[in-house]
Amino acid sequence: MSHLGLSTAVPRARSRGSIEISIGGSLLSAWLFLAIFGPSILGVDPNQIDLVAILQPPHADHWLGTDQLGRDALARILMGARIDILMSVLGVLPPLIIGVVVGLVSGYFGGWIDSILMRLVDITVAFPFLVLVIAIVGMLGPGLDNFFVALALVGWVSYARLIRARGLVLREAEFIQAARGLGYPPLYILFRHVMPKALSPIAVYAMSDAVMVMLAGASLGFVGLGVQPPTPEWGVMIADGQPFVTMGWWICLFPGMAAASLGLGFLLLSDGLAGRLGVRK
Repeated sequence: MSHLGLSTAVPRARSRGSIEISIGGSLLSAWLFLAIFGPSILGVDPNQIDLVAILQPPHADHWLGTDQLGRDALARILMGARIDILMSVLGVLPPLIIGVVVGLVSGYFGGWIDSILMRLVDITVAFPFLVLVIAIVGMLGPGLDNFFVALALVGWVSYARLIRARGLVLREAEFIQAARGLGYPPLYILFRHVMPKALSPIAVYAMSDAVMVMLAGASLGFVGLGVQPPTPEWGVMIADGQPFVTMGWWICLFPGMAAASLGLGFLLLSDGLAGRLGVRK
């Protein structure tokens, strides 16, 4: 009886993972399509100021209304999607690459190399992630490029810890011992045999991390350290519309909904991959 229950539970788990991957992938694909083609299809300049159309609610000419400068909210959201997706992707890749390399080296070789690298990790995690990012961007100056630099300096730590934990387990595995016995060099074993086995939790974590990166970028934009006006970015749009929220609720609402739906896509894809790959979050 228990054997039957186990056999029916596995397809159900796979089905749930497939549904989450389908919904999350659809949301991300939709936003990617809108970011690439939306501004051209709409054909409206997102930075065009129209003082006659200030704070107009959604209507036929401006589907999502206008902001405090008469700029079309839909055009700015579509253009802002490019910035926020770019932040989510480029904000994850450099920390991921750095963290994977550091974690592999630390977990596989151990010893004094592991001690030095892990002390560096301990120093970095001693400070809250967002506070450290804000401090670095504050020193380097506002802007998207410095935001990516700050993420690369701080965000690699979580990936390094995940990969190191996997590396510590895999280095004692039988197939790794066999590769050593056959005389393969350490770097070949590390990147040919250890890394592919250790990347499953990294792929899942990267999807969740993309949400954190997007929120960090929106937070910096909200306080004036991220993307600089007049470039449309969802966090900046929410910050610009805050003083006018009682007169133009749509200025903050629609960029917030856009950010929430994009974040939901990443999270659903992360949960689906976790179920499909058997990774615990």
